[in-house]
Amino acid sequence: MIVLYILSFTLLGSICSVGLAAFLLLFRKRQIHMLTSALIPYAIGTLLGAAFFGMIPQAQEQLTGKSIYPFVLGGLILFFMLEKFALWRHCHEEPCDIHTRAGTLILFGDSLHNFVDGIAIAVAFTSSISLGITTSVAVIAHEVPQEIGDFAILLESGYSKSKALLFNTISSLTAVTGALATYLLMPFLLSSVPYFLSISASGFIYIALADLIPGRRASGGPGSLAWELLLIALGIGTIVLFHHD
Repeated sequence: MIVLYILSFTLLGSICSVGLAAFLLLFRKRQIHMLTSALIPYAIGTLLGAAFFGMIPQAQEQLTGKSIYPFVLGGLILFFMLEKFALWRHCHEEPCDIHTRAGTLILFGDSLHNFVDGIAIAVAFTSSISLGITTSVAVIAHEVPQEIGDFAILLESGYSKSKALLFNTISSLTAVTGALATYLLMPFLLSSVPYFLSISASGFIYIALADLIPGRRASGGPGSLAWELLLIALGIGTIVLFHHD
């Protein structure tokens, strides 16, 4: 039963992220910018909510008498190292100086990112159904603006729309590979679930703080800040609503 949840929500995440991104690209640039400006703060909220209200507490409960925070810290350093090797950084807004005209790098980094998202979903569902659902919501929320940015960069790199869609779809399906591999190996890794949850939480925190928030610092004034804080709170509230264990 758990494997059906894992595969269903992982596939749903892949389909939603690529499908919605492709659909949104039909709009004009100004409209896309307005939509991503709303999606990104919401994604920040879901990622931080899933990490602090779902994954970290769940991992801590499973390690009674021990602390998982060294593993959260170690995970943050791990993702920082991956970013240094240009394997993790993702573009959620235009323009993106880091990945401009780097289609192959985008596809490789996106595949790795999606594979890790699949691991996070599988580990979360292994812990509880509600944690799996909230993790999936957080993954979908941050993948949609990411895929929009990736699509735009692939098109700038010379890919046709059909090839950009095809390669983005293939890279998104690595999430299913990561989820399925994790589920199959889980009988041998049950004692490691809290540590995987801790590192997954690190990944969500790192994406929110290193990828998403920096792009919002220079946008607008007090009115924009109030709007973004509301969307972040809405994202956190979504996680709290779904996660009721």
